[in-house]
Amino acid sequence: MDITIRHDLTDAIEDEPMYAWVLALHIISFTGWFAALFYLPRLFIYHAHALRQNDGQGSTRFQVMERKLYAAIMTPAMILTLIFGIWLLALDFQYYLTAGWFYVKAVLVVLLIGFHHICKAHMKRFAAGTNRRGGGYYRVFGVIPAILLMAIVILSVVKPF
Repeated sequence: MDITIRHDLTDAIEDEPMYAWVLALHIISFTGWFAALFYLPRLFIYHAHALRQNDGQGSTRFQVMERKLYAAIMTPAMILTLIFGIWLLALDFQYYLTAGWFYVKAVLVVLLIGFHHICKAHMKRFAAGTNRRGGGYYRVFGVIPAILLMAIVILSVVKPF
């Protein structure tokens, strides 16, 4: 039985050393972005608990941690992910125009960017003292990036349509 591996990108693109470097940088940057997307809702759970315990010092500490994570890791990683993703798109634009899975992935990435900005809104509410959500909400909220990650990886690797 002869099994043939189907490559969706042209041989010229796959053989180009630049493609491998850009793909590696895209993977590294989205790994950092998702690490922060997973951790920030966890910090929100702890922050909500500190507020419930009237722990002002703990609340202040979580605000600093949230702000540093968002500004120093999460946002730069998102920007780099988008830059390298667009660069990959530009390397074989014609292919991606005809790939149905890519359009679904693009919508999911837009949703992920929206999630990123919702995290910022939650941070602002914590900082202003107007957060009304408890740890249970943030536990459910924290599952969203995991679901999006699974869908994006499956679409990117399996390319089902």
